[in-house]
Amino acid sequence: MSHDPTDQDAADATAPGGPTAVPAGSTAADVAAALRAAADAAPALADLLPRERADLLRRVADAVDADTDALVALAAEETRLPEGRLRGEVGRTTFQLRRFAAVLDEGAYLEAVVDTADPDWPVGPRPDVRRVLEPLGPVVVFGASNFPFAFSVLGGDTASALAAGCPVVVKAHPGHPRLSARTGALALRALRAAGAPEGTFALLFGEEAGRIAVTHPAARAVGFTGSIRGGRALHDLAAARPRPIPFYGELGSVNPVFVTRAAAEARAPEILAGFAGSFTLGAGQFCTKPGLLFLPASVSLEPLVEAVRAGAPAALLNDRVATGFTAGVAGLTGHPATTVLVEGTADATEDGSAVCSPTLAATTVADLLDHADVLLEECFGPASLVVAYEDESELLAVAEVLPGQLTATVHAEDTPEERPFAAALTARLRDRAGRLLWNGWPTGVSVTDAMHHGGPYPASTSALHTSVGATAIRRFLRPVAYQDMPQHLLPPALRDDNPLGITRRVDGAPEPA
Repeated sequence: MSHDPTDQDAADATAPGGPTAVPAGSTAADVAAALRAAADAAPALADLLPRERADLLRRVADAVDADTDALVALAAEETRLPEGRLRGEVGRTTFQLRRFAAVLDEGAYLEAVVDTADPDWPVGPRPDVRRVLEPLGPVVVFGASNFPFAFSVLGGDTASALAAGCPVVVKAHPGHPRLSARTGALALRALRAAGAPEGTFALLFGEEAGRIAVTHPAARAVGFTGSIRGGRALHDLAAARPRPIPFYGELGSVNPVFVTRAAAEARAPEILAGFAGSFTLGAGQFCTKPGLLFLPASVSLEPLVEAVRAGAPAALLNDRVATGFTAGVAGLTGHPATTVLVEGTADATEDGSAVCSPTLAATTVADLLDHADVLLEECFGPASLVVAYEDESELLAVAEVLPGQLTATVHAEDTPEERPFAAALTARLRDRAGRLLWNGWPTGVSVTDAMHHGGPYPASTSALHTSVGATAIRRFLRPVAYQDMPQHLLPPALRDDNPLGITRRVDGAPEPA
């Protein structure tokens, strides 16, 4: 499939059992054509009313729902993920599309502000100034491997960019190319049937195609979920362009969990069981997997060891993930500052896929700080590190040196004695993580309006924005102010009669819809 599959291509891709062949890599000409078409579509897509774009998103969601059985079967073949997990992820994907449609219907995302002319303004006469958020233009999206639906072709980056009014060019992940082709064909057909401008959506294949897309002059932003190494390389390409563009990358995180002495004394078995379940969930292939557990040195680790050993081996997503996990585990367990508590196994099944059991290692805070360059690296897969401390003040020292994280979790007792330390630890973690959890586990990122999925580098390349939740749309919008503009030249959101019926801020006060 190239940038613009024909109707027959789309029919083949969505036929029962198809597609069966891995799509060929897109050429430089394919990339250029896709970005030119996206640039041509951008003004018309931006000019659609929010409710019209909402209809596009709902039509795409309906098409995915109607093809769930075939999509799940294909995803199971390519990703080795279980059917139940995949069906849940399809539901999450279509929920995201419809949630962004609801965001468009509500209209607050436009952040419309109207300041009418005021000759008596305290700092001098004020002109009529009106501000609203406008679409950036074509967005290049890179699909992720570990969520073949929710963070892939029609994942949150695509959904939020389309909602913002930006055409999307997706670079499919090599871990599930046939699924990507089928999903892309569904999206294309649904968008065409709904009347979207030609060029609103396109799909590309191949690493080189992705690099070319990032540097194409028509691209205005990039959304990426993946490794630090791959994301940083693309980020640097985006920054080195003659006209740099924003690169919104979700990269790496070890998601530390801190357990105070009082919490350990009160409920160590519960905490250890929860940790074992969280870091092995989905074979440890979640970006929010807790990779570090800080415990008092006095806590017996035997219940944790038993729970981890009892974990069933699970398949990793693909050979590339398996190779990276094997190297990461070797670096972790072979380091002189760690002790192996549970030595995981890695076996090949009849079809050649890698099946791994969990790995657990241990170290101390002192050794962790001395070897932070290695021991604080993310190991993507079912492996984690327990870190022992003697005094709780050591946890504050760790929090000061942590690199940026998607999440940080504190297990503590909400008592007058614990509150001062919990407050001090939380204050430090607030500077290091995008989401703070209390007595819970980070795996599972709910799609809600308040969710923030991002954090200081290397968790993400922009700590200002989220890739999950309603405010993810903000990444692909930019503010534009209109001064003394006649009504017919103003965007609908800024006109006096408020034809969109949205809530705005007018002359410093909320104007009800």
